[in-house]
Amino acid sequence: MTDLSMTERWSTGWRPMSRRRRYLLLGVLCAVVTAFVATVPYHRDWFDLWVYYDAVNHWTGAEGGVRGTGLYDYRVPGENYGFTYPPFAALCVLPLSLFSWPVALTAGVAANLGALALILRRLAEPVIRRHGLDRWTAYTLILCMLALLEPVYDSISFGQVNLLLLALVLTDARLLSTGSRWAGVGIGLAAAVKLTPAIFIGYLVVTRRRRAAGTATAVAVGATLLALWLAPDASHAYWTSALWDTSRIGDLSYVSNQSWQGVLARLSAPAEPERLWWACGVLAVVAAWAYRVDKARAVGDVRGGIALTGAAACLVSPVTWVHHLVWLLPALAVLADRALEPPRRGRPLIAAVSVYMILCSYVVWLWRFDVGGVDGFVGSNMFVWTELALLLTLPVRPPYPALREPSGGPARPAPEHRGAAAATP
Repeated sequence: MTDLSMTERWSTGWRPMSRRRRYLLLGVLCAVVTAFVATVPYHRDWFDLWVYYDAVNHWTGAEGGVRGTGLYDYRVPGENYGFTYPPFAALCVLPLSLFSWPVALTAGVAANLGALALILRRLAEPVIRRHGLDRWTAYTLILCMLALLEPVYDSISFGQVNLLLLALVLTDARLLSTGSRWAGVGIGLAAAVKLTPAIFIGYLVVTRRRRAAGTATAVAVGATLLALWLAPDASHAYWTSALWDTSRIGDLSYVSNQSWQGVLARLSAPAEPERLWWACGVLAVVAAWAYRVDKARAVGDVRGGIALTGAAACLVSPVTWVHHLVWLLPALAVLADRALEPPRRGRPLIAAVSVYMILCSYVVWLWRFDVGGVDGFVGSNMFVWTELALLLTLPVRPPYPALREPSGGPARPAPEHRGAAAATP
């Protein structure tokens, strides 16, 4: 249906939904989503947060540990899984060891929910304002949609750190658009906590933001050196041994590993994947990413560049568990923005709905125990194909172009968005 102006809506007999009815429907939707989330059998029991908590307690000698025992000597009882992040991440988690597990769990969940709120602010608010959407209605719908999105649900139920890192990167994107001298600090901190976000330093280099790239590099190196000073034994163990020990992370061929390395590992299992093929694939992804990011830079599209970098990060990382796919949220925001433009139908809408439904589907788990055959190759790597499609086809354009009236009338600028600041994710 073609969009109608307010006058046309009334003249054709169309009546907007009353506020009371709209809020009633939203309340029903929230109740249904809450009931589903509360009963879905895929809750991860805060496993990763528990590993962080138990590992630092083991490291400091609390909770029955032995003081002085190496951080990377810790293993989950009965498994080979241990603390996998750089020592700076352990220092960030260390304050949790001062509290009981219920307090630490509450703090971890609160931190993730706070990060999600900031992510919403950075990604959704510009789209809501640009299209003149009702804020309460839009945020309620978006929160319900995010609650059903597997990467977001898994990140929170695992107690993972990726939402916090994404919030840091998106804050930096905001600082980039305003020309702040502090741009790069968030990306540097994220890269010091976990290696995957370091690709965003590459984004700063490719887009010729030398000062921000220097700031990010200095912050990442400074944080790493701080960890070396405060925890020399742990730093030595990580950079010389633990970093290269993939058995600590888990089985690379496990269906949850939705990276290029995961595809190769499933094809070659039980043998190790061929490193040459992995390197060739990574080089191809990096080349495509650099080309597309440079095109985004040429038109001033910070938001698109960040989204493309998130998709590339998922592809090139040796391990991209499903909950790591929160890095695709900026791409979803770009697709949603395009889908909301008049006449709100066609390929942008199909693309946005398709990506969202795939990330909600838990589809890869259908091949958890058998990835053989053509169906196994396609289905078990469905998120990888989604990442690749986003990298190659995600639209880049000047920030918030003027929208035209459906009748073909004069352009109308997006409300309250002018100039470079509109590029903000």
